[in-house]
Amino acid sequence: MTIPIEALKRKKEHFERGEDRRALADPRAELLALEEQGELVVQKIDREAVTVPTKYGRAKRIQKAHLWHHKSCGQCGHIPGYSTSIFWVMRKLGYDYHDPRDQTSCTAWNYYASATSNMAAQAAVAVRNFAAANETGYFPLIHCGTSYGHYKEVREELIRHPELRAEVRAIMAKLGKQLVLPEEIVHYSEWFHALRHEIAARQVRDVSQVKVTVHPACHYYKLVEGDAIYDPDVYGGQRTAVVTGLAQALGADVRTYSTWFDCCGFGFRHILVQRGFTRSFATLRKIEVMKEEADPDVVLTHDTGCVTTLDKSQFAAKAHERNVGVGVMSEAQFAALAMGAHPYKVCQLHWHSADYRPVLEKMGIDWEKAWAEFQADVKRLESGEKRFLDWDDVDG
Repeated sequence: MTIPIEALKRKKEHFERGEDRRALADPRAELLALEEQGELVVQKIDREAVTVPTKYGRAKRIQKAHLWHHKSCGQCGHIPGYSTSIFWVMRKLGYDYHDPRDQTSCTAWNYYASATSNMAAQAAVAVRNFAAANETGYFPLIHCGTSYGHYKEVREELIRHPELRAEVRAIMAKLGKQLVLPEEIVHYSEWFHALRHEIAARQVRDVSQVKVTVHPACHYYKLVEGDAIYDPDVYGGQRTAVVTGLAQALGADVRTYSTWFDCCGFGFRHILVQRGFTRSFATLRKIEVMKEEADPDVVLTHDTGCVTTLDKSQFAAKAHERNVGVGVMSEAQFAALAMGAHPYKVCQLHWHSADYRPVLEKMGIDWEKAWAEFQADVKRLESGEKRFLDWDDVDG
């Protein structure tokens, strides 16, 4: 049975939330008040921005250009086409950015998986990265859903606890930096959502025949939930709008399934100590349910761990003849493909395990030709004829 996305849409008036939620404090206002008291520095959004609605009605601003990319260790190490797709789309839309060399890991893996760190250390790592961004004048854009969720928790702790602010200021002073927090903490998928119509305007490949299911990342919308984007035009505001809104704007056939709220299976601790559970959950609770209820051509998600888990877990279930076998990628890669990006030179889909080639064929991409082009460029790199792949020459 397939369930079209329209089946679960609700009336827009249901987007309004309860009165108890509307009274929630605005972290932006609280940060600005603390800045007036000399407690910290707030990096302001000073460029053209798009305003989007959040879960309980607070307006959130997404800066369009002049962005400092806080990269993901998992993307760079396991899914490099994820990051390059984000960069490529931004370049194609003409928005400048900074790819820093002095960014550190957010260390949230340590925080969530092992709990061996302490709050001052975790907060200081976040603030050091934000201070580095502030020094460049570029506004931070977070690639990883886990970093995004963790940094929002850090922001809450720094707002609520003056003794923690004092500890972090002392650490920053030793580094010659200030205690800096950005006016908004922004995930890259929020940028894609805010600019989805600009992205669709540059679309060159038809995706209307592509059946899509979406896995919303837990650390995006379940941690400090009030800061995630919800839109009355996407599921009546009853589910987070990112990823789904972009896929809709591109014209894909977006379908829902009953376990959309479930974790991908990654879960941090059990990916380390109970990997069999992770693989079972990802395939039996997520992929198989999607296949049985929605029959997707591709699963789109927006976090490093989610792409990795849903993609890499399928090989084990396939060996046991389970009902798996569907491509998985980030919505950034999907959008880049729709805009004409090369599937290997830019999106680097050869790093993925589940078979992505059927969805490329549905998008009208000759993947065999594209692979031959990529291999020819690899030989040029190996021979020293070229030092880098030139992204500006890879529009098809």
